[in-house]
Amino acid sequence: MKTTRTPTLEERIKQVRADIEAIIDARVDVVAKESPGVPPGVIRNLLTARAPACPCAQFLELNNKA
Repeated sequence: MKTTRTPTLEERIKQVRADIEAIIDARVDVVAKESPGVPPGVIRNLLTARAPACPCAQFLELNNKA
C-alpha cells in the first residue's frame, strides 16, 4: 500500500500564500476593469493597505468586503 506524503508546514504556507496572491490578483483585475487608467499596482496597494505585512490578513480583510 502506497502512503500519501503529507506536505510540510513550510510547503503548506507557501501554497496558501500563492493561493492568496491569486485571489488578490483576481480582485485587482476586477477593479481595474471598473477603473480604467488606474495602474494595477496602485489598485493592489489600495486593496491590501489595511493589512500590508501579512498576505493572510490581506485575504481576510478582502474577504470581509466581498
